[in-house]
Amino acid sequence: MRTGSVPLADLAGGFDLQATLESGQTYLWTREDGATYDADGAHGGDAWYSTVVDGEVLRVRQRDGVLDWQSTTDAEELLFDLLALDDDLCAVREGASDDELIREAYERYWGLRIVRDPFFGCLVSFICSAQMRVARIFGMQEALRETYGEEITFDGRSYYAFPTPDALATASEADLRELSLGYRAPYVSRTAELVASGELTEDDVRHEDLEATREALKGYVGVGDKVADCVALFSLGYRDAVPLDTWIRTAIDEYYPDCATGNYAETSRAIREAFGPNAGYTQTYVFHYLRSGDGEDGS
Repeated sequence: MRTGSVPLADLAGGFDLQATLESGQTYLWTREDGATYDADGAHGGDAWYSTVVDGEVLRVRQRDGVLDWQSTTDAEELLFDLLALDDDLCAVREGASDDELIREAYERYWGLRIVRDPFFGCLVSFICSAQMRVARIFGMQEALRETYGEEITFDGRSYYAFPTPDALATASEADLRELSLGYRAPYVSRTAELVASGELTEDDVRHEDLEATREALKGYVGVGDKVADCVALFSLGYRDAVPLDTWIRTAIDEYYPDCATGNYAETSRAIREAFGPNAGYTQTYVFHYLRSGDGEDGS
């Protein structure tokens, strides 16, 4: 076992582990007390979170001003990459707009960072996200891991990697539906086939600008504009992506009506300009703030 710790005071803007991993941007981490995305377990305290990347188990918890980690490998570099610990949150906040909604969202969840999830797991997660609450989306990904993922034993406990494209490409639609994927089952199956065959890979969808990347991502089955923006933001590193989900469209209607053009691409450009540089960061803070009910009183 390899272990280490990262002093939070060394990170520009600090860090909030629970806000980062339970803000609807990732479904590839598990809170080991069993309360991932569970409203009854809203306060994570010093709970361990775990994930598997490239066959390596990584566990992390936040306590007493440090971020502790345990892993099957020397994982500090991996940890910085997955949780964006090298981002300068102070610079991000300074560049963002300063209206009341954005100010309160940043203050409430300060320390939330944008994850950098592995591409295929992120892609499948958000294909499964349509019309689903975050807890249900997480449950689907957990079922996929435990059914089709590689089991790895670490410190006497079983951990499951996200399934490979090959594993999901060979799964039947009926079997995927049994895991509560419903109508998303053929989307996941066909998308896995595209990746496994090399017909459409991560390298193929990366382009210089966000809008070209969004269009390329829509080549996967079950991926529309919003899902494409989620993958661009939470896996591919496009910090200007603003997924226009229900919560952000509500924010646009109530706070930024001039941005509502009726067209996804034009509305996206308008709200990105309104949010300022690193608009995807601001989107994630606002999404988590509204979804958590913090803004329900209109404050």
